[in-house]
Amino acid sequence: MSDPLSELTHRDAAWADLRVLVTGLGVTGFAAADALIQHGAQVTVVDAGSPGEKQETQAGILGILGADVRRGPDQVAGWPTDLQVDLVVTSPGWRPDHPVLTGAADRGVPVWSEVELAWRLRPRVGAAPWLVVTGTNGKTTTVQLLASILQAAGLRATAVGNVGTPVLDAVQHPEPYDVLAVELSSFQLHFTHTMSPLASTVLNLAPDHLDWHGGLEAYAADKARIYDRTQVACVYNVQDPRTEAMVEQAEVVEGCRAVGFTLGVPGLSMVGVVEDVLADRAFVEERATSAAELGTLADLAQASGGDGSTPAPPHLVADALAAAALARAAGIAPVAVRDGLRAFRTDAHRTTIVADVDGITWIDDSKATNPHAAQAALAAHERIVWVAGGQLKGADVDELVRRVADRLSGAVLLGADRALVAQALARHAPDVPVHDAGVADHGDMDGLHALMDRVVARCAALASPGDVVLLSPAAASLDMFPSYGSRGDVFAAAVRRHLGLGGQEGV
Repeated sequence: MSDPLSELTHRDAAWADLRVLVTGLGVTGFAAADALIQHGAQVTVVDAGSPGEKQETQAGILGILGADVRRGPDQVAGWPTDLQVDLVVTSPGWRPDHPVLTGAADRGVPVWSEVELAWRLRPRVGAAPWLVVTGTNGKTTTVQLLASILQAAGLRATAVGNVGTPVLDAVQHPEPYDVLAVELSSFQLHFTHTMSPLASTVLNLAPDHLDWHGGLEAYAADKARIYDRTQVACVYNVQDPRTEAMVEQAEVVEGCRAVGFTLGVPGLSMVGVVEDVLADRAFVEERATSAAELGTLADLAQASGGDGSTPAPPHLVADALAAAALARAAGIAPVAVRDGLRAFRTDAHRTTIVADVDGITWIDDSKATNPHAAQAALAAHERIVWVAGGQLKGADVDELVRRVADRLSGAVLLGADRALVAQALARHAPDVPVHDAGVADHGDMDGLHALMDRVVARCAALASPGDVVLLSPAAASLDMFPSYGSRGDVFAAAVRRHLGLGGQEGV
């Protein structure tokens, strides 16, 4: 039996009267419902009914537009048996074993991510190509680097997807984009079925979100979906053989190439580093005997907010190489890659220098919400007072602590799973002084500021000139903070208070 939705491949297809259930009223759920209503679909939205003015406003807007908005725990407890549903469009936070989604599977109702919907709502002619990025860590930095490069080439381009702006908003923008840099999480990829990007990459793979996926194998399988149907280049990490294996197993468009990125000297069909030069041996005609210069390590030196005297950390160089490979797959000239790297600045809370005073550098890497991300930041410094802890989400920190133990001058721990970090430190770094700063109630900003003041004071007592005080928690923030960004902001504010810097940053 043919798929009744198979003809829905562009925005001018027969979307009218399609009966769609949208799960979740967050950013992506609202965007999906709004887009479907605009194309004439009959939309029902179900949400657990999280309190908040923004959700109340969104629910009101969708109701005015004609959606049936159902909020409350009872509305998401199981399949809505009173509805006739042709399609479910789900938000990334909804696990595949959610009763609504298992109800869809039991009834043979297709489930799409909002990314799948966005792919199918592109224009019939002249749609912007997608350059897509996933991986356990570095996704946001890579798509932002990529967008900077594309813009330096004079293209109308933007970073979308898991980075914050829904892909749906970009594909429906009244001023069309020339190309999109798309960050995709494993959650989004799980229910994405027909996307065919121009080029794609899995940056790396480490255990994360295993509670959502049910295990590392399933998590990896969802990451690998990004390579399927890729048209020009599947970009993989030479230092992570699992990503190359994903490319080897992918069903790609005929003629699609495998392109590696490496922090070492690049081989054929790779981009990499030769001395201090980022070099391309993949997208040049005489790649057997020559390479194109894409920029230098110095072009990235100011990206983290410093004065350019500190070398770019290895994880940033790797992200830049992956972004450069994707851009080159899209035909971007080497000079635009260089200009884009020079213009780039890292996002807040990713190895952001807060202050450099009396020989001690204070760095906010609050975005390191898992051990793999924290390892990238810790590996970039020789002597560290480490601020860690939060929600580990089932991740094991033993390997991380074992690898970085000889770099630690001290550790200050906070958050729900701080005891697990302390136990790993006791096993692998028994001589490192460890301080337990405790916890604060979720959302209690006064309590959180007081907690972080204690953290910073203890770090200052442990640090010596030449040390880096690094907030790189290796854990999620939601045990206490509204977001990892809030955690980083509270840390930076406490640092500035302790140093008497007022509003100054990066001094």
